[in-house]
Amino acid sequence: MKPARDVSRLVEIMAALRTPVTGCPWDLEQTFETIVPYTLEEAYEVADAVRQGDMDDLREELGDLLLQVVYHARMAEEEDHFDFADVVEAITKKMIRRHPHVFGDEDARSSGMAKGMWDRIKAEEKAERSARREALGLPDKKKRFLDDVPALFPALVEAEKLQRRASKVGFDWGDPVPVLAKIREETRELEAELTSGNPDRARIEDELGDTLFALANLARHLDIDPEAALKRTNTKFRTRFAAIEDHAQDTGTTLDAMTLDEMEAVWQAAKKK
Repeated sequence: MKPARDVSRLVEIMAALRTPVTGCPWDLEQTFETIVPYTLEEAYEVADAVRQGDMDDLREELGDLLLQVVYHARMAEEEDHFDFADVVEAITKKMIRRHPHVFGDEDARSSGMAKGMWDRIKAEEKAERSARREALGLPDKKKRFLDDVPALFPALVEAEKLQRRASKVGFDWGDPVPVLAKIREETRELEAELTSGNPDRARIEDELGDTLFALANLARHLDIDPEAALKRTNTKFRTRFAAIEDHAQDTGTTLDAMTLDEMEAVWQAAKKK
């Protein structure tokens, strides 16, 4: 089998890998549950390639992410649920429907995206989904208001999106000042637990979680992406720690042999730069 530019070749490769007896033993062992961590990892690697502006790496990582879609679709096809073509049809149908000002008739294109049209389209999709699940004998899950925020998001992202969603119905502070007060309250409670005569690990974790949640809320009020802000600090940490590592190499010592004071001195010098 030779590589090709047509996505159908990728579908064929995955089918071959999943063919009993002649396929790949590792691929044959996989399930939806075991593949999900790889799917998430590949999505993060795509994001990292974008962050670095590395287009060659992005091309590779997008291919790895596409493989994950094909992988899930193949396993679904084996269980007679749907196949890759169904996935493509579903998303193309959705994109065409959600953009009548682009793909609609001449009147729709000339009028643009009318006010309220997006909500109307979403309502139609929701009704169709309910009908489809009913026809398949699947329960139509009752969705709570916050269920639109996936629980598999990274915790910091999930916190910000939960708060943003709740704010749509008025469950929110009007400005950042009360959020700062909440952060101080949470840190006091965390400190109290840490300095108590009998600190409880579960309560410490709970108070730390409350503090992080409040910090994510402050980021939202400041219109700052908390994940991006923390990523920026992570990058600074990498750079400054690399300076310590370089110093150790330049002076003929090792990181293990350096004292904390020596490391701190190099850290502060790197920070000034």
